[in-house]
Amino acid sequence: MTPRTWARGAGWATGGALAAGGAALAYAGGYEVRSFRLREATLPVLPPGQRPMRVLHLSDLHVVPSQQAKLRWVRELARLEPDLVVSTGDHLAHREAVPAVLDAMGDLLERPGVFVFGSNDYYAPVLKNPARYLVPDTSGRRAHGPFLPWEDLRDAFLAEGWIDLNNARDTLEVDGRLLELVGVDDPHLHRDRYDRVAGAPRADVDLAVGVTHAPYLRVLDAMHADGLPLILAGHTHGGQLCVPGFGALVTNCDLDRGRARGVSRHPLGGSPSASWMNVSAGLGTSPFAPVRFACPPEASLLTLVAAPRGSGVR
Repeated sequence: MTPRTWARGAGWATGGALAAGGAALAYAGGYEVRSFRLREATLPVLPPGQRPMRVLHLSDLHVVPSQQAKLRWVRELARLEPDLVVSTGDHLAHREAVPAVLDAMGDLLERPGVFVFGSNDYYAPVLKNPARYLVPDTSGRRAHGPFLPWEDLRDAFLAEGWIDLNNARDTLEVDGRLLELVGVDDPHLHRDRYDRVAGAPRADVDLAVGVTHAPYLRVLDAMHADGLPLILAGHTHGGQLCVPGFGALVTNCDLDRGRARGVSRHPLGGSPSASWMNVSAGLGTSPFAPVRFACPPEASLLTLVAAPRGSGVR
């Protein structure tokens, strides 16, 4: 092979790689980031003999008011008529996003609902080097943007009768069943204070649910130790950029990559007493990184059903 032939072949290879990379970027930023999906799962967490209950799990909307396609899609979720709505944080990405969030939630706010906040409810996103997410962050430092109007969002949710679970514990009657709900403020910002809400579920409740924005192991372990059969979380974006056949590259917390999205058990190991957990890949992204690859945006519709007799669920 002559040097001229080699150079031509290398140029073709480089051009092909650039074209493939450009096509992937166009797909990730032009199509997949707006290819909203409803992921459905069935979880056996109710006491034996009970009828099913449907929970709509929303997370990581990261709303900018101009994102009309996403807002319309969220608004349509009310047709599902869930028994309970759980929102696991990062609703905002813009200082004027609160009215858009409330409009998108629309009729869902008339359903029983609970919420916690994430970092992008408190602080606006900032431009960061995307490569930072590919290596562990041991510095403990966080780059924060300006404050966002989280208090306005909280007050609006409360006015609709939703329950604030940021380091709080409460009960709620849903479809004739009594639920105990245990939540923490965002562990990613070290705002979680599980010691304030710790303890085994009340004996008279039909189901106890743990709610957190970021699924850090310290929170998951504590919720499992207290005997919560179901845990709901977001934050990971499912990895946001995934490799087909490999999965998520990162989770942006200490949860393992294999549980970056979807239903799993915690802790791992197959114990019958392990909590069921759903980690939502969420519906949005930072406005500074508006791409998804092999990880479409999602909401989760969870059908809770009776556990088999003898499974340990009361």
